[in-house]
Amino acid sequence: MSSETSTKETFEYKAEMNQLLNLIVHSLYTHPEIFLRELISNASDASNKVRHLEITDESILDRHKELTIKVQVDEKAQTFSIEDAGIGMSRDDLIENIGTIASSGTLKFLEKMKTDKDKVGDLIGQFGVGFYASYMVTDEITIETRHADKDSVGLRWTSSGQGGYSIEEIDRKERGTKISFKLKDEFKDFSKEYKIKETIKKYSNFAVFPIFVGEEKVNTIEALWTKKKKDLKDKEINEFYKFVANDWEDPLAHLQLSLEGVGSTFKALLFIPQKDSFDLMRTQEHKTVQLYANKVMIVEDCKELLPDYLHFIRGVVDTADLPLNVSREMVQSSPVMQKIKTTITTKVLQWLDKMAKKDTEKYDKFYKTFGKLFKYGINSDFTNKDKVIDLLRFETSTQDEKTSSSFKDYVSRMKEDQKEIYYITGESRSQVENNPNMEYFKKHETEVLFLIDPVDAFIIPSIPEYDGKTIKAIDKGDIDLKEDDQAKDAKENALSGALIDLFKETLKEQAQDVKISKRLVDSAVTLVATADGADKHTEQLMKMMGQDVPKSKRILEVNADHPVIRNLSKRYIANDKDPMLEKCIVQLFESAQLIDDELTSKSEYVKRMMEIMEEATQ
Repeated sequence: MSSETSTKETFEYKAEMNQLLNLIVHSLYTHPEIFLRELISNASDASNKVRHLEITDESILDRHKELTIKVQVDEKAQTFSIEDAGIGMSRDDLIENIGTIASSGTLKFLEKMKTDKDKVGDLIGQFGVGFYASYMVTDEITIETRHADKDSVGLRWTSSGQGGYSIEEIDRKERGTKISFKLKDEFKDFSKEYKIKETIKKYSNFAVFPIFVGEEKVNTIEALWTKKKKDLKDKEINEFYKFVANDWEDPLAHLQLSLEGVGSTFKALLFIPQKDSFDLMRTQEHKTVQLYANKVMIVEDCKELLPDYLHFIRGVVDTADLPLNVSREMVQSSPVMQKIKTTITTKVLQWLDKMAKKDTEKYDKFYKTFGKLFKYGINSDFTNKDKVIDLLRFETSTQDEKTSSSFKDYVSRMKEDQKEIYYITGESRSQVENNPNMEYFKKHETEVLFLIDPVDAFIIPSIPEYDGKTIKAIDKGDIDLKEDDQAKDAKENALSGALIDLFKETLKEQAQDVKISKRLVDSAVTLVATADGADKHTEQLMKMMGQDVPKSKRILEVNADHPVIRNLSKRYIANDKDPMLEKCIVQLFESAQLIDDELTSKSEYVKRMMEIMEEATQ
């Protein structure tokens, strides 16, 4: 930083800022009108902040000044300006909020820009760099501002977006912010009033504050959530959502509420988005629901209105039961808020249940998009746990991959003598379908739930039963599989008990136990978890999360009907000291590990396989 005069200072942008501005200026011309939407959004935020401050601080500058947003254009001079009477900015605000992008996700944002230029509107809004979109249409921006603090001074910020910016004191009497610039020739249409009005109506028609273009007010200032359902039109609902959620697409669904009760009178307009923004949320926490008190916004992002697992919901909640001067801390601890939260949660779950029954296509889309987050309600919302369980959906072995089933659906298809609900965890449908533990269930046409979302492995232990039916993994050793006496006798006669003992002795360091299998049909062996042990998929997930999970020994189940096992039995009867027996036993065990992606000694496995093949081909 260097000082040019006693009142004017110049600052250099950081490297990341220069990269960002360069991308915006040279790569994002697809949606140039974004700049206006973002500037109006910023002006609205500033106005909301000062309106709240007016209630709590009587000493602020220009108290009770009319809160409007004014846009001025000059077609001949090709200039544009937007001015608000909001909270304004201090010198520190200009440096921290305008001169710096204080986000650990900036570099990721830059990379995302390169691949998703067609979605630039979503990206700009979600990464909080909307102001800089103005550099698409101009070469230099000037900000004149004064903070609402009575002791503040007027300031001017100027930058060409190349290298740095300057800040100097000016003689500005009024509170608020004015942003002005000259438009590039290729964007001179934005100096025409009709173009500005058209763009405002498209993107900012539902801004809370009056927007004037010249002397004409252009936006419809209406708290849409206060209207009667019958008076709401789909188009205005969709446009309202886009404005509130800063989204380009229509919502997937919406819910309007108007409730009156002791301590929980409120109105709400809530939305489910079409797409999930949680990948972007890794770098910037996304916003959920806005909280209003008598049409005055008091919390822009009120996560206290919904439990965590419903934080995909966007929209507005307006209540008359909170004072306008309530603080964020008071909101968090307010019994009124708790009642509203309880009511909204119940209504949202009822809404989803109705959607699941009446519009399965829409519900499936919701579930595929937000199911990962929604499922966490099982372990966090014990009051509504049963409702959340009923809304879970899974692929199954008897349904095609496009059809999802609830527990209720599964139970309705269970065989008369079936007492348990069966499931298997894995990374994909193809993986679980080809798991050897599925063979019994395929043969007997018994349905199995496919838990192939990583989250499923964490929630299923919290659901021990449904409708009186125990929920069990098919790769657990204690599963109740039916087998007729004739088949059981045939297996036991085909396999020498002494050979099983040899399996146990050979694998005593690797396997918890060795048993004759009921579940195998085509495979020779499989590994299953003990009754109280974690399945291998859960162990893998826990390790991925950095948790120290001691590896548990598994049970090796042997298919006595398999040709390899029958031949081993004959070989054992002929010579129980044959060294090939132990070699084959270890190879069978490691083959089961290979299928489960648990084999560590691959070179030894291949070497042993070559030795067995060499002897077999002599």
